[in-house]
Amino acid sequence: MRIVQLTPGTGSFHCGACIRDNTLVTALRELGHDAVIVPLYLPMTLDEPNPTPEAPLLFGGINVYLQHKSRLFRKTPAWVDRLLNSPALLKSAAKRAGMTSAADLGALTLSTLRGEEGLQAKEVEKVVGWLSEGEKPDVVCLSNVLLVGLARRLRQATGAAVVCTLQGEDSFLDSLPEPERTQCWETLIDRCREVDAFIPPSRYYGEVMTGRLRLPPENVHVVHNGINLDGYAPAAEPPDPPVLGFFARQCHNKGLGTLVEAYLELRRNGGVAGLKFRVAGTQTAEDATYVAGLRARLSANGLGSDVEFLPNLDRDQKIAFLRSLSVLSVPATYGESFGLYVVEALAAGVPVVQPHHAAFPELVEITGGGVLCEPDDPVALARAVEGLLRDPAEARAMGERGRQVVLREFSARRMAEGVVTALVCARGGR
Repeated sequence: MRIVQLTPGTGSFHCGACIRDNTLVTALRELGHDAVIVPLYLPMTLDEPNPTPEAPLLFGGINVYLQHKSRLFRKTPAWVDRLLNSPALLKSAAKRAGMTSAADLGALTLSTLRGEEGLQAKEVEKVVGWLSEGEKPDVVCLSNVLLVGLARRLRQATGAAVVCTLQGEDSFLDSLPEPERTQCWETLIDRCREVDAFIPPSRYYGEVMTGRLRLPPENVHVVHNGINLDGYAPAAEPPDPPVLGFFARQCHNKGLGTLVEAYLELRRNGGVAGLKFRVAGTQTAEDATYVAGLRARLSANGLGSDVEFLPNLDRDQKIAFLRSLSVLSVPATYGESFGLYVVEALAAGVPVVQPHHAAFPELVEITGGGVLCEPDDPVALARAVEGLLRDPAEARAMGERGRQVVLREFSARRMAEGVVTALVCARGGR
């Protein structure tokens, strides 16, 4: 099949959806499909090679924004639009946190969801035009449901099946101000009727979005996310002293503050002697103040020298970081659709402690590589972490059990095979 994957980039930091989509396209190509990944809005920041770096950036973020703000930019010639799509200019814009604040994006989100009927109709036609040139795709994959405004014109112009991954969009949509929040959900429900299939990364999230978007259940195909397993292996020996780790975006909704409080509780009760704390993952400019406050709290409790923050690691650094841990916890405060960090930790033989909500019970049940605790409760989290760390042999065995399941069930190839099955179903339904 000829498959085009449309994926929004971040411009300046690693994003789980970008990494997942890039891994998927690489695996699809290894299976023999003609697959290409095309960045939208901003350049992608990846931790693995892009298999199709020659693909153009479409739906450029600056053009989208300016066309929303001014009628003038909806009529600019192509050479002006190309200048505004300059990678350097887009990366500079990406560093401006206010441009990506959910509270400011209600009207812009609604307009893009309206596709050819919205203020960015010119950008929609550029995407359609590029996909209509040469050999047309058999399937166009949208990285998330916020892109469904493209579906109608893509189907009309190319005849391709349109498939959409579901990757945690509800938390963003629910953060929008009213009345745009309700209008966006209503528009999504309407526009999703023009999508041939949906691929959520977990049963949990499939059920959530099937209900909220009123999707036909037969059009929803769960495919767990997978990772490139090259380079992942357990450390030869467990760390001594033990290390509690966090690997995700360093922000409130990923639960970093909850884990900091759990670490303080662990150090106060003294149940795990010499416990260290290591934090890694994306840190954007808007995260810096939040992280500084957490670091100050740790230092005020005399623990500054026992804690390490490592933002924005590359792939090799990420794997080395995970191998340095005794246990990983990312106690996300919202309905996480998957949690790629769980699979990554287990691939390195590191057990996890996660809150008993969202997709985490599903992942822990499948892998056997962790334990669950009450959500948003630092004391309960500390007890669960301590239970693992006080029995290092069992913790290591748990991590190894989880690792073996990840090797079988959560590889990039396994993900790609599942996606191909869903794409075949989508094409058959046309």
